[in-house]
Amino acid sequence: MPFDLKTHLSDLCDTPGPSGYEGPVRELVQGVWSDLTDESYTDAMGSLVTIKRSTVVDGKARTILLTAHVDEIGLMVTKLDGAFVRVTGIGGVDHRVLPGQLVTVHGERDLPGVVGSRPPHVTPVSERDKYVPLDELVIDLGLSARQVARLVSVGDVVSFDQSPVGLQGKLLTAKALDNRASVAALTVCLEALQTRTHAWDVVAAATVQEEVTMGGGQTAAYHVQPDLAVVVDVTFGVGTDVSERDGFPLGEGPALGLGPNIHTKVFHRLRETARDMEMDHHVEPLPGYSGTEAVAVQVSREGIPTGLVSIPLRNMHTPVEIVSLEDVERTGRLLAEFVVGLNSHTLDELRLD
Repeated sequence: MPFDLKTHLSDLCDTPGPSGYEGPVRELVQGVWSDLTDESYTDAMGSLVTIKRSTVVDGKARTILLTAHVDEIGLMVTKLDGAFVRVTGIGGVDHRVLPGQLVTVHGERDLPGVVGSRPPHVTPVSERDKYVPLDELVIDLGLSARQVARLVSVGDVVSFDQSPVGLQGKLLTAKALDNRASVAALTVCLEALQTRTHAWDVVAAATVQEEVTMGGGQTAAYHVQPDLAVVVDVTFGVGTDVSERDGFPLGEGPALGLGPNIHTKVFHRLRETARDMEMDHHVEPLPGYSGTEAVAVQVSREGIPTGLVSIPLRNMHTPVEIVSLEDVERTGRLLAEFVVGLNSHTLDELRLD
């Protein structure tokens, strides 16, 4: 069956996987990537690591690590309050948009629910224009207190229940596009490499816990010991109150990170690859902490030359994030072309001394 990016990305976003509980979505990714790679395993942290061997070198080849975190933001049960459930956030949940959201509580079985709060009619006038704090919101499962006590426990995970919706202009809105869009881009890359010759081994990792600890990227990089790495994530897309000064337009290509968290020569090589492909792209200045697992990968062991490619995304850390399918596809093709260009001289060319 021909690869359909929209269907693949929709399946990824539909599958729950908050930080630390990525099992279901990891299994989905493994089912797809196992057909595109030569070897796969799940490490002790829960990251999926797959290996596509060099098509040129017979034996030990240089290794490039491509990472995209597979976890999403979510909620966790903190208290049973009669018939209702109180929660806290997993990752940087934007609590401003929570009232009225559909959710799934993963208790004794998956339970559909809705995030509720006080009606404005009974809210003090002084508080009506304020955002409701997360600890004042509840999840209503439509169950009795007795049923809730039997089916839900403190510590149960809650995911958002927002089905993907195709918008105009090849845009897709869904929950968990941060960072399932990048996971899909790695799939595009692996698909493209099926018919290409590459001298380096390619390790594609769907990493865990980026939203809370960056532990998956850190441990995967430590274990794989790659010669080179490229992290794929999302960045701010131009949209509501996000100008072109603060973000990047959707549908006009990926953003290439540049700053102290990024190896300068890896950046230049990525940009040259994009230019050779005549691919629209942007430069993202990152003067400090990038907010991605490039922070963890870059300093693994004695240091790894690391690049960062980001997909513009609107409404970050909400259940209605938006990306352009064209940007996801371009990112995957850029990564594949970058991999194909690696050779026996690459590491010497990346030396900083």
